[in-house]
Amino acid sequence: MMRTLPRLLALSLAFAFPGPALAAQTYALVVGADHYPNDVSLDGAVRDAEDVYRSMTAAGFTVVKFTDAEARKDVIRKAWTDMVATATADDTIIFTYAGHGAQMPELVAGDEADGLDEFLQLPGFDRNRYEETSNEIIVDNEMNAWFAEAEGKGVHVLFVSDSCFSGGMSRSVTGKSRLAPAVTVKLSAPSQEAIDGASLKEIDFKQVTVLAASLESQPTPEVIIDGEPRGALSWSFARAVEGSADRDGNGLITRIELEDYIFSNVKNRSEALQVPNFMPQVARSESEVVVTLTRGLPAGAASDTAAADRIVKSAGELGWTGRIALRIDGDAARPNNADGTGTPFLWDVASGVFYTPNGDVAAENVGPDRIQAVVDKFVLLDFLKAMASQNPGSVSLTPAKDIYAAGDRLRFDAPPGRYPNMLVFNLANTGEVQFLDMQVAGSGASQFKLTDVEVVRPFGADHLVTIWTAEPIDAIGAVLADSNVTADALLQALATRLDGKAASVAIQPLYTRETL
Repeated sequence: MMRTLPRLLALSLAFAFPGPALAAQTYALVVGADHYPNDVSLDGAVRDAEDVYRSMTAAGFTVVKFTDAEARKDVIRKAWTDMVATATADDTIIFTYAGHGAQMPELVAGDEADGLDEFLQLPGFDRNRYEETSNEIIVDNEMNAWFAEAEGKGVHVLFVSDSCFSGGMSRSVTGKSRLAPAVTVKLSAPSQEAIDGASLKEIDFKQVTVLAASLESQPTPEVIIDGEPRGALSWSFARAVEGSADRDGNGLITRIELEDYIFSNVKNRSEALQVPNFMPQVARSESEVVVTLTRGLPAGAASDTAAADRIVKSAGELGWTGRIALRIDGDAARPNNADGTGTPFLWDVASGVFYTPNGDVAAENVGPDRIQAVVDKFVLLDFLKAMASQNPGSVSLTPAKDIYAAGDRLRFDAPPGRYPNMLVFNLANTGEVQFLDMQVAGSGASQFKLTDVEVVRPFGADHLVTIWTAEPIDAIGAVLADSNVTADALLQALATRLDGKAASVAIQPLYTRETL
């Protein structure tokens, strides 16, 4: 839990693209692998590939998909070669990968700062039979050679890698990591491209953008989304391509729009376990486009009008059920709204510990008198995540870590949003709702800050929430201002006033424990 400062009381479209835009095409290569006969298999990578495939097909892209045993290097390479041959200048190729990543000693001496090459591990690879199966890995140098082929024709490339190559996490998470064991001995190159591509550096590309699931120092875990194991990056990218990242509704997703959308939603869906990594780290220009939605509006259309006319879906339409799945270890009554399906939360009655589906400790000392409040908190949190999936906001917690210890001091910032009214509150690990701030248009305030926040008992998972909207918020503020407000009461107020309305939501998970 956190000790805060005193409460503040400040109050698919079918338009045609004109001119040159008509010729621009998007091709997509989707790869996902769960079943690894020679390694630990995964649970959500194929589900990721199918989800991304559906979203890109609906967007009007020309898509080829390979999953599990279909995901062989020769067929992937041919599909890439065919796309490059077909594409013309200003077309885009999107390559998405969900599966294991790994490392090996660098193939060209002095090529890598850490002495290691990274590679995508396809299902046919067996590190115990490297010479026979080395054709079933794709080394980073080879990827660079592939990207250079496309850039040589003036074709844009977006590579989305939902895998990991190194790192360790501080939190105890039960899901699988998309990190295969490293190859520890120096081996021969799997292809000439793996040697030649070493001279090509990501920084030198002018039309290639790489989006990785996490920083090199972090793992990429499979997390539970809507009750199922998933990759947070793949899930977020699929929603982005569905149009949620197209903030101004003009049919073009800029690098900045994609970055804002991906950073927020990966944090929400991974519970702050991951920070995505873009290459280059900074957009080449403010207007750089990385995804063109062929079902979108004509380039240059009036973006303000387009954004205002976009359909805002209700939480129910976005998959929210109003229930969570809960397993109870011990003799206790089942709380309301705890009969959902999918990977369950866990309540250990004897110890009082409440675990998330990912295996994190969400709350301590939860007895029968408190369990309903905790369940109601996560039902509300699922509602807020559904809202955030189509219009996420941005907030920050510094220093940024995946878990904090007792005595740590933090700073929370919620900047001005795109809508004039703002609500800020905390959903504590106890299930308690803590009202922090309300700002209405014309009040003079523009941002919210919590400084010198101290981590104290009880430990678990808090969630700092900020909502920006143009809708009236006085009634919601009145509910929040009640010292006895419950998560269920707040849910009813938000569902009545904001569900299906234009609102931006940011969620900042805050996981704590006694010591690290």
